[in-house]
Amino acid sequence: MVLGGRLGYVLFYKPGYYLSHPLEVLAVWQGGMSFHGGLLGVIVATWLFCGRRGLAFWPVIDFAAPLVPIGLAAGRLGNFINGELWGRPTDLPWAMVFPQVDALPRHPSQLYQFAGEGLLLFALLWWYSARPRPAGAVSGLFLIGYAVLRFAAEFAREPDSFLGLQALGLTMGQWLCLPMFVAGLALMAWAHRRPAGGRP
Repeated sequence: MVLGGRLGYVLFYKPGYYLSHPLEVLAVWQGGMSFHGGLLGVIVATWLFCGRRGLAFWPVIDFAAPLVPIGLAAGRLGNFINGELWGRPTDLPWAMVFPQVDALPRHPSQLYQFAGEGLLLFALLWWYSARPRPAGAVSGLFLIGYAVLRFAAEFAREPDSFLGLQALGLTMGQWLCLPMFVAGLALMAWAHRRPAGGRP
């Protein structure tokens, strides 16, 4: 997860900078992690783990998928406590001032993500996985659910200062959610062509 998260940040967010400063790729204490990269790292690590233990890949990753939002919720709560990844300015009554940024009232976007990608996604996946599902279906729903909830939350989150908004006024996080959403739909379609409880 850490390796994937770091490489994802390097490749998705600052490829030009790290190409010019390759040794700083190792400076993880300076910050810079990507959820989407971390997810890819976890998928690869799970595939390798299953291969070494002789386990079927989909049952293992489907078992783990509903638990991931709990870790995401803890991470977003930590972001809020540390005053990281703050939201865009707003005049909504629940806006908060993050004094390390400026004096503007802003969306507490960390709490939006805590509630959405954390609690809501956990409840959805827990409910969905309570009954036998085709192999890959739970993981597919995770990809779809995370992509939709993260995409929505990004409208309230301040874009990275070194990137700003990208094409069509979307953030980098939103652009990275689009292939994740498509992959989730494809995985769900593939999964439901298999019998419930089927193995890869």
